[in-house]
Amino acid sequence: MQPLEQVSNAELLSSLTGPKPAAALLQRYGGLRAIAQAPLEELRQLKGLGPAKASAVRSAFLLAQRLSRETYSESPVVDCPENVANLLREEMGVHVVEHFVVVSVNTRRRVIGVDHISKGILDQVLVHAREVFGPPILRKASAVILAHNHPSGDPAPSEADIRVTRDLARIGALMRIEVLDHVILGCKTTERPRDYCSLKEMGHFCTPLS
Repeated sequence: MQPLEQVSNAELLSSLTGPKPAAALLQRYGGLRAIAQAPLEELRQLKGLGPAKASAVRSAFLLAQRLSRETYSESPVVDCPENVANLLREEMGVHVVEHFVVVSVNTRRRVIGVDHISKGILDQVLVHAREVFGPPILRKASAVILAHNHPSGDPAPSEADIRVTRDLARIGALMRIEVLDHVILGCKTTERPRDYCSLKEMGHFCTPLS
């Protein structure tokens, strides 16, 4: 049996849809990320795919997201931005609008919960402090890590991202829930080898996440 990492995207899609629909999917969308982000109704209208196969494709991506969250025998440690990105990449990568999440951690930096706080239209996300810190308080978290995606693919923070981060860090300090970092996820390119950035690494916090 061929190792999974050696199986092409076309072969994987063909196992769900057949060769011709798989080729049509890749020709239209270019890659798995774009297919995962495509609306179900749009997939259903693709010639040769139809409702059943479109639903199978969508279900496969949803299963992959859930599998990525079930591969840990114990709660993962998020003691660096890379670990945060690894934790959230699969789930956040399929969103076509910004999604803002809060990762609650204990004193050992182990994840005790990931809560979706809000989603926005294109580059606008509305974040309220009571929604951000409500779930960590209920989980009795000692600290949190903020994270959201940039559907454009460029993870560089905007002025609004920096402003919101500083505001939430100040509020967290008052509530004795430390905001450790704010990680923004995007896409890799040949010029940009990392698909994420850390506002703490960029100097928008007093100390690095470690």
